[in-house]
Amino acid sequence: MSVTLFIILFTSAFSMTALYLQPRLLEWGLLHPYRAVRNRNWHELITSGLLHANLGHLFVNMFVLLFFGLELERTLGPVHLSALYVSGLLASAIPTLIKFREDPKYATLGASGAVGSVLFAFIFLYPTENLYLFLLPIPIPAWLFALLYLAYSLYESKGRRGKVNHEAHIAGALWGVLYMILFVPGSLNLFFNLLTGGQQGFFF
Repeated sequence: MSVTLFIILFTSAFSMTALYLQPRLLEWGLLHPYRAVRNRNWHELITSGLLHANLGHLFVNMFVLLFFGLELERTLGPVHLSALYVSGLLASAIPTLIKFREDPKYATLGASGAVGSVLFAFIFLYPTENLYLFLLPIPIPAWLFALLYLAYSLYESKGRRGKVNHEAHIAGALWGVLYMILFVPGSLNLFFNLLTGGQQGFFF
């Protein structure tokens, strides 16, 4: 079994167990920065990525991971995919931990940060691929999607606090790019070289 499929199956099983069989898992595993800092509950940085608010939240994250994770795993191998995903969980949680460490009411959960790391690593590897969004059936170059995604997330992160953890999205996305530069030799040169050409599109 591929690492990508294992992550999807394990995360889905853990999330659904917490949602429908053991609700205490949800409270134990979500990232509560105020609690994590004071009680040193560092496991929350990882376990929060195994939990989701509902089936829709779980499906979106796992669908994106399935599509881009499998392709990235075929290209880089299972070791890189595993390291990228786990480090993405940690990297995406740290800004949230710092920003909300004094807020006793704030808590968050979901694999979006780690999935964002995988997505942006894919974009960095294939910047000229076309992505087709569900609600907008017009091909968008991957590099342009990345810029729009980051701009939107930055804008929303400075506005009124909603249910979406934009800090995790931004950190996860940036870590995906940084991981490629630091740990995949030649990826930076490949990125700039590929910007001069075009390839077949991928559906997202």
